[in-house]
Amino acid sequence: VQLQASGGGLVQAGGSLRLSCAASGRTFSTLAMGWFRQTPGKEREFVAAIKWTGSTYYADSVKGRFTVSRDNAKNMVYLQMNSLKPEDTAVYYCAGYLLGGIWTPSDVNEYAYWGQGTLVTVSS
Repeated sequence: VQLQASGGGLVQAGGSLRLSCAASGRTFSTLAMGWFRQTPGKEREFVAAIKWTGSTYYADSVKGRFTVSRDNAKNMVYLQMNSLKPEDTAVYYCAGYLLGGIWTPSDVNEYAYWGQGTLVTVSS
């Protein structure tokens, strides 16, 4: 599975960005998809995830501001980020988990497939 994230950029606090992740190489509907973020010197942090059914999961820090969605027909997953804060500044990664067994959406170790990351910078 190949994942390609895009849509990062520089935005002022309070603004919005929409990240996209294109998947190829395997049946997209068999993947649960997650978004993680990372800043220098810190571990990769869970942001949001979505099952093929559309069930969504969010970190408390982004709940109510971010929305994850997917388009199975286009093999795409999105992260709509609103009311951005300077602390949202990070490299954002999309990740894929091949469904099977018990899935913990926030566990970075459960994802076998990773995109290259896209930088989001929120200025104050």
